Amino acid sequence: MNMLQTALEEIGTKSELEKIINESENVMVCCGRMGPMCIPVYDVMEELQDERENVKFYTMAFDNPEAEIIKNAPECRGFMGLPFTMYYKNGKAVKATSSIQNFDQITGILDEHFN
Repeated sequence: MNMLQTALEEIGTKSELEKIINESENVMVCCGRMGPMCIPVYDVMEELQDERENVKFYTMAFDNPEAEIIKNAPECRGFMGLPFTMYYKNGKAVKATSSIQNFDQITGILDEHFN
């Protein structure tokens, strides 16, 4: 069941997330709510989904208990603002950001870690 209204595929469980990051080379997961800091990030991801075929884009609802896997990740320690966005390469977290990110910030991270 999707808690977020986006055009992105939503991850529902911890095991689903683990399977995705282990089976895909480059994965971006935005863990948030339908709030003013999160929606602009989803919008950028929706735009990039068609352009960046080497990256898999997903959302995960922050209020889903299964999202503890992201909320408690060492990379997210100290994060205050939603969304928590995780970037995984070959099954490992390579970058994490918190709060709103714009198109240039996101594409900069994708270029740095996923090229």
